[in-house]
Amino acid sequence: MNRRHLIPTALALAACLAMPAAFAQGKDVKIAIIASKTGPLEAYAKQTIVGFNMGLEYATGGTMTVAGRKLVVIEKDDQGKPDVGKAALAAAYADDKVDIAVGPTASPVGLAMLPVAEEYKKILLVEPAVADSITGDKWNKYIFRTGRNSSQDAAANAAALDLPGNVVATLANDNAFGRDGVKAAKEFMKNAKIVHEEYLPVGTTDFTAGLQRIIDKLKDQPGKKYISVGWSGAPTPFSKIADLELDKRYGIKLATGGNILPAMVAYKQFEGMEGALYYYFGIPKNAVNSWLVANHYSRYKAPPDFFTAGGMSAAIAVVEALKKTKGDTDTNKLITAMEGMSFETPKGKMTFRKEDHQAMQDMFHFRIKNDPAFAWGVPELVRVIPAAELNIPIRNKR
Repeated sequence: MNRRHLIPTALALAACLAMPAAFAQGKDVKIAIIASKTGPLEAYAKQTIVGFNMGLEYATGGTMTVAGRKLVVIEKDDQGKPDVGKAALAAAYADDKVDIAVGPTASPVGLAMLPVAEEYKKILLVEPAVADSITGDKWNKYIFRTGRNSSQDAAANAAALDLPGNVVATLANDNAFGRDGVKAAKEFMKNAKIVHEEYLPVGTTDFTAGLQRIIDKLKDQPGKKYISVGWSGAPTPFSKIADLELDKRYGIKLATGGNILPAMVAYKQFEGMEGALYYYFGIPKNAVNSWLVANHYSRYKAPPDFFTAGGMSAAIAVVEALKKTKGDTDTNKLITAMEGMSFETPKGKMTFRKEDHQAMQDMFHFRIKNDPAFAWGVPELVRVIPAAELNIPIRNKR
């Protein structure tokens, strides 16, 4: 064959071979967000989803694309049930062909999802499920988390509560979130004394018996007495604790972390209460938070809440990872890009720790003010607790 005929044939063959790669690069990036859109954690899930979509908008400059690839979000409801969440994640990977999944809301659901990510060899970016075991003994290399973990909560709250002479009883959910939280609190409490642990189911409506057991354990204790609450879901115990006037009757004070704004309405009755929290819209001073607060007020006539910031942080992490890979969704390339990656969020800089993919982040020591301008107790900043100051153990078996 004449060589002149070979050249166009070779060029045509090269063009055909290049087409799949170009086509793949132009395909949509599919992201599943799996959350408890129904059930006791519904409010948390809705905030996460709003924050996630706003985060994608912010991080892409409004284009909703990275490296020419459109970002498509698929929402799924896990109903707060581990088996439903597990099936939803499997369907997202297998049927929807998502490249990355984000969620879930509840720690028990998160724990059920971890093996699915490993089976499909796809990233699960955990937000906001908190249990230590997610990035601890149940972790695998496909798991990243932007949400804080139980140890970060415990270490931050210990900074406010762990003083000699303090006596503490804990009240927490009877699930992975609550029990991991108390376990971590006991580890970080070096000076205060924990005298009782009370666990009640998510969705509890009558806190009387549990609180009475706490009162019986605390009321005759010497020193400063605290009931430390780590609670997720509705209803919350805070209104009941306020009604009991524990400080006036027994000298028992409330100690707790942050929560969503509706739950913090009861905080108005605990002026001066101190603790540590993950996020409150009025505390962080940075460009990302300023954008979130302004745009959330504009669109929803209300400030962004606890989990809105978390959803936005997760979205920014996804976009920054895709920017680093130039839009390539190969899982191993994403893992390499994300390990050690730092990114700016509404609460400040986060960095994925290479060893367990937990996002290291600052926390905020607060004191409650009863400000008549707000329906909730306002957490005023006492000080930023830097991520470097929080000595968070690496708990996985990598």
